[in-house]
Amino acid sequence: MKTENPVVQIIPISEDEAGQRIDNFLRTFLKGVPKSMIYRILRKGEVRVNKKRIKPEYKLLSGDQVRVPPVRVAERDDAPVSAKLDKVAALEHCILFEDDHLLILNKPSGTAVHGGSGLSFGVIEGLRALRPDARFLELVHRLDRDTSGVLLIAKKRSALRSLHEQLRLKGMQKDYLALVRGEWPAHCKVVQAPLLKNILQSGERIVRVNSEGKPSETRFKIEEKYGFATLIKASPVTGRTHQIRVHAQHAGHPIAFDDRYGDRDFDAQLVGSGINRLFLHAAALRFDHPGTGETLRIEAPLEPKLRNALKKLRDAVK
Repeated sequence: MKTENPVVQIIPISEDEAGQRIDNFLRTFLKGVPKSMIYRILRKGEVRVNKKRIKPEYKLLSGDQVRVPPVRVAERDDAPVSAKLDKVAALEHCILFEDDHLLILNKPSGTAVHGGSGLSFGVIEGLRALRPDARFLELVHRLDRDTSGVLLIAKKRSALRSLHEQLRLKGMQKDYLALVRGEWPAHCKVVQAPLLKNILQSGERIVRVNSEGKPSETRFKIEEKYGFATLIKASPVTGRTHQIRVHAQHAGHPIAFDDRYGDRDFDAQLVGSGINRLFLHAAALRFDHPGTGETLRIEAPLEPKLRNALKKLRDAVK
């Protein structure tokens, strides 16, 4: 099949879109069009700003008029979004909050935040299919594929900038729930251990505690004890890849059903509870709204399967 914009389009640049390079603007505006084609139409002068030829590094100004030529690009017959309409529709029911600046999702476990690395479908592709008229939808942060919970998406470039600044200044509070092996010690409230990321030949990312790694800190709090397992709240101060999972393992209490850093014997003890996925859930996110400045705290409920599992563990220790 083919996708196309069959006519010339004139796009007015808003204040929110100003400041970005024309090539980056086109990569967002012309989703699915290869970068090579975008640079080709720029080089040939088919893209114009205020009726003038421009270079790829030109930075857009508010009020600029961008001429975008007709673009046709072949898609695979198994285009990811059309092949997975059921997943796209399901995302609608996962939305926790939405306004002109933000869209906040309770991401399901097992769904990647974006396609790539052998995956054809991700949350961001699904949301763009769900909101075809949205000119801007970008991830503010990421969650591992098997981690569920609060995921923040910006609907304006200014919102993305504001939220990234809050992340950089550690002004965003993230709280996760995790079920870990054994009895978490009450005195272990903070794990500070540097993390080093390794990329294997397969492309798989493995993170280890290593003195040469980046400084990393996670705060932990006991929520509930079940004898051979503990439900903890984990609040990362830094945002390293797999941070909570590796810090829990480093403390001697790996997370249930963690296929990279977990303990199979512990997982076997949980089979009767009905858990069959990584028990790591982004339960709450607190931040300042990029438009109003109001402090928001968004909570994402645990999926019923995990709630039922905790009830079984609770009943077993009574």
